[in-house]
Amino acid sequence: METVHLSAATLIERLEALPPAPRDAGRVVLVVSRPAVGERRTPERCALSVEGGVDGDRWAARENPVRASQVTVMRADVAGVIANGQPLSLFGDNLLVELDLSAENLPDRTRLRIGTALCAVTPKPHNGCAKFGARFGQHARDVLSSERFASWRLRGLHVEVIEPGETSPGDRIEVLRHG
Repeated sequence: METVHLSAATLIERLEALPPAPRDAGRVVLVVSRPAVGERRTPERCALSVEGGVDGDRWAARENPVRASQVTVMRADVAGVIANGQPLSLFGDNLLVELDLSAENLPDRTRLRIGTALCAVTPKPHNGCAKFGARFGQHARDVLSSERFASWRLRGLHVEVIEPGETSPGDRIEVLRHG
């Protein structure tokens, strides 16, 4: 079955029709580790560590891994619109969540409790790469990075692990302290 990418106009219409995401507390919908390029695993439970980020993810195997890009987070409902029936793990984001990820709600250094782990929002932008455009259409990448949605952070954000813990789908994600 061939995937049909949504037009830019349809994407905009569907994104603007999404209900507001929770601002103070939500839930983890999916956990994804990427052991190798193009490979995805969706563990039932996953450790988050200061040294390794998401257990089993290739981030820690990089030469000189940058903590500011340790764990990627995206809104699950936004991913669902863009995926248009494809698996949400295809995005490659480590955590798909129900939470308002906007810069207004989660400024840099905001502390989050994700499952039992303590994490902090980093200032590193999370932008769609060429692989994102190839998977979902360049227009999807353009829509998410457009001025219209820039402050919404629809492509997501990065967090770094401050205190280790575990998380799994269904776990609470809670804003502890803003910036």
